[in-house]
Amino acid sequence: MPTKTVVVGSAVGLHARPASIISDAAADLDSEVLIGLPGDEAVDAGSSLLIMTLGAGHGDTVEVSGDVEADVETIAALVAQDLDAE
Repeated sequence: MPTKTVVVGSAVGLHARPASIISDAAADLDSEVLIGLPGDEAVDAGSSLLIMTLGAGHGDTVEVSGDVEADVETIAALVAQDLDAE
């Protein structure tokens, strides 16, 4: 299963707005993508509520995984961005 380790780029971490943007993108993919803190159980990236339960803050490292490498790269790239910036 392809996995990519990425640092959370949003200044507020993976909270409401960033989690919503990530989950919307994941829902549009043809495969399931998971996101989690290293060593913890990963959650469905298609659920903003589950993403927020991770408690990942700015600068934290998370792992994005899934069956399709391109989909993993798509979600990992979003996690690395500051999605709360205007």
